[in-house]
Amino acid sequence: MIDPFITLAAADASKSAEQEGIFEKLIQTASDLGSYFHVDGALLFAQGLNFIIVAVVLWKFAFKPVMASMEERQKKIQDGLQYAEEMKARLADAEKQSADKIKEASGEAAKLVADARENAKSFLEQQNQEAVQHAEGIIAKAHSSMEQERKQMLSEIRKEVADLVVSASAKVLDRELSAAEKSRFSESAAKELAGSN
Repeated sequence: MIDPFITLAAADASKSAEQEGIFEKLIQTASDLGSYFHVDGALLFAQGLNFIIVAVVLWKFAFKPVMASMEERQKKIQDGLQYAEEMKARLADAEKQSADKIKEASGEAAKLVADARENAKSFLEQQNQEAVQHAEGIIAKAHSSMEQERKQMLSEIRKEVADLVVSASAKVLDRELSAAEKSRFSESAAKELAGSN
């Protein structure tokens, strides 16, 4: 009987030999392709090295500065947008404060107008009271003056009436009256006039 381990080992050995054969065939095929396409290994290496050098130079002197410039520009744009948003917020805040101040000033102006009206009203009332008092003073003075004039006129009228009574009595009696009689007639005429008032 055949040992299964031996069979397995023989199969592995044949697979490795087979794989080596495939690897050799690939190298041979690559070599055949290189000669078929006229590819020179040294030239291919030099071209690869040139490509790497050009790629490094382009990366360092072209792409890197361009990328840095683009990042800087992007940062400036973001900063500008952020600044614009801040200014928009400040403008809205300033407009709100302005509206609040206008409302406050409007309220103060309305209060000042109301105070001015109240002051004007009280001033007019005060002026009216002063005018009434002044008019009452003038009327009182006029009444006082009229009363004095009336008393003076009554006094003058009494005197004239007394003189008339004395003169009429003298004519009626057809004689000259003495001072005592004149005085007595004057007093009685004055009493009569005072009693009639």
